[in-house]
Amino acid sequence: MAGMEAAPEGLPEDIEGLKAALIAERGRHHEAAARAARIEAEFAVAKAKASEDEALIVHQRLQIEKLRRQLYGQRSERAARLLDQMELGFEELESAATEDEIAAERAVAKTTNVEGFTHRRPARQPFPEHLPRERVIEPAPTACQCCGGMRLRKVGEDITETLETIPRRWKVIQHVREKFTCRDCEKISQAPAPFHVIARGWAGPKLLAMILFEKFGQHQPLNRQAERYAREGVPLSLSTLADQVGACCAVLAPLLTRVEAHVFAAERLHGDDTTVPVLAKGKTDTGRCWVYVRDDRPFGGRDPPAAMFYYSRDRRGEHPQTHLAGWAGILQADAFSGYNKLYEADRDPGPILEAGCWAHARRPFFALADLAENAHRKAQGKAISVISPLALQTVRRIDALLEIERAINGESADRRRAVRQEFSAPLIADLEGWLREQRTKLSRGNDLAKAMDYMLKRWPTFTRVLDNGRICISNNAAERALRGIALGRKSWLFAGSDRGGQRAAAMYSLIITAKMNDIDPQAWLAKALVRIAENPARQIDDLLPWHWQLCVAARSRAA
Repeated sequence: MAGMEAAPEGLPEDIEGLKAALIAERGRHHEAAARAARIEAEFAVAKAKASEDEALIVHQRLQIEKLRRQLYGQRSERAARLLDQMELGFEELESAATEDEIAAERAVAKTTNVEGFTHRRPARQPFPEHLPRERVIEPAPTACQCCGGMRLRKVGEDITETLETIPRRWKVIQHVREKFTCRDCEKISQAPAPFHVIARGWAGPKLLAMILFEKFGQHQPLNRQAERYAREGVPLSLSTLADQVGACCAVLAPLLTRVEAHVFAAERLHGDDTTVPVLAKGKTDTGRCWVYVRDDRPFGGRDPPAAMFYYSRDRRGEHPQTHLAGWAGILQADAFSGYNKLYEADRDPGPILEAGCWAHARRPFFALADLAENAHRKAQGKAISVISPLALQTVRRIDALLEIERAINGESADRRRAVRQEFSAPLIADLEGWLREQRTKLSRGNDLAKAMDYMLKRWPTFTRVLDNGRICISNNAAERALRGIALGRKSWLFAGSDRGGQRAAAMYSLIITAKMNDIDPQAWLAKALVRIAENPARQIDDLLPWHWQLCVAARSRAA
């Protein structure tokens, strides 16, 4: 046609040809889109597999480290922090692997020739039997899904379990005491008022136990608890909660006295202290929290473990001297000068023997030979410290002693002493000679020389472990007891007063002792608050954590 423009070069001029070209172009476009979708799906699947492999590697390393801790115990605070970091890293990698799996599923759904990918997950354990079950029966079919017939007969069922949680529920218990009048004498008879843990109290024992454990066991100050309770529809003022805490501490005082007596009946104690910020006029002072731990489990002792805490405004030596005034035995602690008077030979009721902590002595050497810390600093672009070959060799020598101790942990005292005499004594003698030789080559102000002097000046306290199987090679038992305070300081910021510090020390004693005996502190506190007023003074020991544990175990066996 004369008025029609010429077709672009390369395109047919007839309608049928144009249709064929359009169909071919669409085919090529679809093929390109399919190829792009396939490539995208394959990439998503590869990324998901890589994420899973990375998460699996970290998970296996985490399991190995946990098994090492079960076999040998916790070796250092750094090891504990590294384990926490590994767990956090595993959480992030597992979440990323799941995200990549979902992205791969979506990408594969757009294709027809790419194999899907399913993230391998560890087999989930069944939900605990003690959890209540709520049956939700889905509507049954009313007709056959195949032929539409109406004659259906039940032949079984499939159950899919889903774990769900119900928000904490509050309730008010009304104790109704009916009044009766006598038709003969007109006097009124009525049941006695129910028992309350606190005189004229309004809170039940489980609520009181929760408040105490949240404050002293979970390090949640009362103001934060009050805010959370208000959001749950139960407004409780800060002063009201504080009253309950003070009253409960007074009620539980007899149990604290029994724990204290049990701790100081031991022949050997672990002692340590840590800082506690305490509120002062317009500022915060640095108080101290002291702990003395009785733990006979390392040498197979059957007496239950326990811990006794004390608070002081400062770190003067008179405080541990007062705490241990009536006690004599073996004290495992650091080289704090405040303990020195306790070690005097003419002390009454008798001298206290000092046992040095090899783990404490190892730390300054480890700081000078910390390869991992240097690698971390190098990765962050920071200046790295010089690694001391002498410090590294000292750490390895002390680690050889610690390895022997892990193998005899829980053995009898006689067995531990025999193994130490055979294997540890030669290593310790060789270490002493080597330290004294190397010390002569170092100047007085050298950090390595100071670490060596710390050990050599107290060498008899470190070798005392060879002659007594009851002595532990480290003071980690006391440091573990204080770890909760160190972790909680950032949460509660400071103690409100000296009296507050004393109350905290009392409650730490009860809660940490319960934990050391593998008991739920909150459940035990609730039971103790219920029964403490009913138990005669001569039977108050029945409420101690380790006795309560035996009662729970007996009831479980009976059930």
